[in-house]
This record gives sequence, structure tokens and C-alpha cells, in this order.
Amino acid sequence: MVIIGAGGFAKELLQVILQKTPIEQVAFYDDVTSACPSRIFEQFPILKNQRDLQEFFNLHGNDFVLGLGGTRYRKQLSEKVSSWGGNLVSAIDKRASVGTFIQIGTGSTVLSQACISNSVQIGKAALIYYNSVITHDCILGDFVEISPGATVLGRSQIGDLTQIGANATVLSNIKVGQNCIIGAGAVVTKNVPDNTVVAGVPAKFMRHNS
Repeated sequence: MVIIGAGGFAKELLQVILQKTPIEQVAFYDDVTSACPSRIFEQFPILKNQRDLQEFFNLHGNDFVLGLGGTRYRKQLSEKVSSWGGNLVSAIDKRASVGTFIQIGTGSTVLSQACISNSVQIGKAALIYYNSVITHDCILGDFVEISPGATVLGRSQIGDLTQIGANATVLSNIKVGQNCIIGAGAVVTKNVPDNTVVAGVPAKFMRHNS
């Protein structure tokens, strides 16, 4: 298993991966940070180019997870590593509360203490952080990021590539468009159009998100 990224979030995600994967079959990938060490915690190798990554795939299988935040970065790296033969998989912490009757897209990450109710649909490669809550009949698009402590209430819809900030709340029956940012602590009481940044209580338009 390769964790794409070698920063803080990748190290957090390692704890989830080790719930099912032996230590010797885990590596990180970072082809951006020039000064990063050769290993994390002195035992997990950091692969630094496509050749090293594919050699690891050949030895240990081609599964990978996205160990970084940022909706666009996750999409870009998902496509890049998949084009090199990688197989994007999900990582769901056993300490999360996940309903039996839900749909979670390939490559999604669900962290400890997240709570996802029944009748929820989550798209590809979503990131559901610690202590977030998604209640019944919500629909989340691809590469959505739900930050720590955020709440999305019943029957709400969140578009692709949208980020809901820490401790923000999206009230019931709200539609948030694609490529939006909901500021930390915001309370969303009205629909949010595509490519929009909102913040505050109640949430108000701040700027367009290009």
C-alpha cells in the first residue's frame, strides 16, 4: 500500500492503513518535497519518483490511498498515479461510525469518530475528517472534503470538489454547488451556487472560487 503524500495528514492516515496492512508493505510517495527524509518514523520508505513507485507496486501490489488534503490536489494525484498503474482504494478507520446502508465511492477516506448515517451517498475519493457528522439522505460528490467537526444535515447535497470547513454546519435540504468553500464555523442556511466561497453565521457570499 502506498500513501500518496508524506506530510502531516499522510502520517495521520498511516494509523488507518496499519489496521489492515503489514508494516513492511507500506510506503509513502512524495515527488515534490526535495528536503524530505528517506524514511518516515525511520521505517517507512518515501518513494520519490515514478520508477520507484512502480517498483514498489510490482513487489507489493498497486493499491494506493490519497494522503493529502485539498480537493483539487486529491483529484490531480488520483489521476496521475492511476495513469501509472495504481489502484485507488478507500481507507475507513474502524473507529468511525458508518451506516450499513450507504454508498461510499472508491478512494474515499473516513477518519476516526466520523459519523455517517444510513441512506447517505458519497462520491469518489471524498475525505471525511475526524468528528464530522453526515446525517440521513445526504449526497456528497466526488473529491468532497468534510473538515473536522463539520456537520451536514439530512437531505443536503454537496457538489464535487467542495470543501466544508472545520465545525461548519450545512442545514437540512441545502444544495451546495461544485468547487465551493464553506468557511470554518459557518452555518449554511441557503443554497450555495457553484464556485462560491461563503462564511459566517448565517453564511454569506465572500467571493468567487476560481
